[in-house]
Amino acid sequence: MTITPEWVSAVASTVAAVGVIFAFGQLRVSKNIAQLQFEDGLAKEYRELASRIPTTALLGAELSEADYQSSFDEFFRYVDLSNEQVSLRQRGRISPIVWQYWSAGIQANLALPPFKRAWSEIQSKCGSFQELRRLQAEEFKRDPHTWERA
Repeated sequence: MTITPEWVSAVASTVAAVGVIFAFGQLRVSKNIAQLQFEDGLAKEYRELASRIPTTALLGAELSEADYQSSFDEFFRYVDLSNEQVSLRQRGRISPIVWQYWSAGIQANLALPPFKRAWSEIQSKCGSFQELRRLQAEEFKRDPHTWERA
């Protein structure tokens, strides 16, 4: 077998193509890992926030007025975090499968009496949280990623 410049060139081209394919695969894996870490960070933030909300509220029980008032800041932070999650999904920063779980969780929590009360109060006192308002107005049926960009 004689090694010719054409043969060397063909082998070099093949090796380069395999290298490009490998690099592309590595980039995809790195992107997926970064996406998972980002979503995990938000999930951790939710768990930390939920740990400061009375368990009885998370179970759907009414809170005493004193407990409600002392927990209102945490309910507000929950609404803020939920709105941020909707906004992130709208911009494509949250994957579709994770969004399905988060959307169901937001819907379930906002239906709980203490959360429902706080959300109603927040809406009446402040004009923010437009993304969460829209999601609720659409009854959680449309993926925010499909919304038209303003």
